[in-house]
Amino acid sequence: MDFNEILFEKKNRIATLTLNRPENRNAISSLQIIEEIETACQLVNNDMSINVLIITAKDPAFSAGGNVKDMVGKKSMFSGTPAQLMENYRKNIQRIPLAVHEVAVPTIAAVNGPAIGAGCDLALMCDMRIASEKAKFGETFLSVGLIPGDGGAYFLPRAVGMARACEMTFTGEVIDAAKASDIGLVNDMVAHDQLLEAAFELGEKIAAKPPEALRMAKRLLYAGQSSTLRQLLDQSAAYQALCHNTEDHMEALTAMFEKREPIFKGK
Repeated sequence: MDFNEILFEKKNRIATLTLNRPENRNAISSLQIIEEIETACQLVNNDMSINVLIITAKDPAFSAGGNVKDMVGKKSMFSGTPAQLMENYRKNIQRIPLAVHEVAVPTIAAVNGPAIGAGCDLALMCDMRIASEKAKFGETFLSVGLIPGDGGAYFLPRAVGMARACEMTFTGEVIDAAKASDIGLVNDMVAHDQLLEAAFELGEKIAAKPPEALRMAKRLLYAGQSSTLRQLLDQSAAYQALCHNTEDHMEALTAMFEKREPIFKGK
């Protein structure tokens, strides 16, 4: 597929999805960008040679969120009756949290600038976040008389805890990268010109792991958020049995005994 609203590339075992509408601060403003994000996520899931997905954006912003001009004009996905609006959210913007959350490999948001509203939530949909010193984060929906319509109420408490999530949501305050680091919203904060280097450094550490076991480990971590301990232990036992019978498991053990780096093949 030819992408226009995003850039998508793969280098070694790391794929990068870059929001590519800097002129409108990478607002999530059309069905096309939604479809392209969804398609890129599907490409990652279908390619066992990809172990990590980095989501970033062209400067100066990560994403300004929803298109407020369309909101004022009640156009595009913000048009129609209340019932139609509900369906517009379900059939449009809410496809993004489902697609990103269901990416089978670890995801890293490399947040290069302001991530506001739906842009903040896009960063939260990723498993990990690295912030440029220029990044800002705002769960600003209430400031424009709205609520988080794209999953922010699900992702934010899981990232920073309920009390911090309530504060960010109820006040609509925009916080800088340093504060985001202090409250655990981001894994790390780096100089702006080192952002992608830092994201790739983390990505390469992860991408070096065995592909099948890596995907199973991610599924287990998220299953643990909604399972009982016994349910998770049962699922862990099943996955572990599969891992014990992979070539990559034996390669890891052999490499350890031979004092060399393992070469994993996803088998």
